[in-house]
Amino acid sequence: MNLGKERRAIDAALDTYRELLDTFTDERFVETPPMGGWSYAEVYDHILKSSLGSAIAAERCTHNNCPPTKKGPNFWGHYLMLTGLFPPGKLKVPDEVAAKLAPKKLEVEEAKNLIVKTRKKITEITDLIKNAPETARWQHPRLGMLNAGQWLKFIRVHLQHHLKQLGRIKTNFSNG
Repeated sequence: MNLGKERRAIDAALDTYRELLDTFTDERFVETPPMGGWSYAEVYDHILKSSLGSAIAAERCTHNNCPPTKKGPNFWGHYLMLTGLFPPGKLKVPDEVAAKLAPKKLEVEEAKNLIVKTRKKITEITDLIKNAPETARWQHPRLGMLNAGQWLKFIRVHLQHHLKQLGRIKTNFSNG
């Protein structure tokens, strides 16, 4: 994995999330799309909280503060690491994760602050990942046991995945 490339892609995705915030009215940001599903605000809440949580998992790995395991990524974890994509089809978040990460409707200003906080945390861990032991792994609810570098790649793939969702929401509003 090219750490610099992953980091640049994460920064580019976060830049896009930030730029998009300037295109929404406060009302549209929290409005549920005509065909249902998450609002822009709920996507931002989900993706930024998930990115922060994933960065914390990566940080645990950098400090080797993980329970010992010989396990690694499962089939879907390997798929994501190999392709840089989420598996095809709609994924259901495990119930225990859904309860912790149930999206709420943020205000635009809250989303801006979460972007800053997320970027800061990722900056803090990026240099640590270079020296992280590959055998230090933390459990991902869908992808198995990931090491610090794999967590960083997951953050990038997840951020890019939800940018596509924002595009679908925009289309939904345009067609609704």
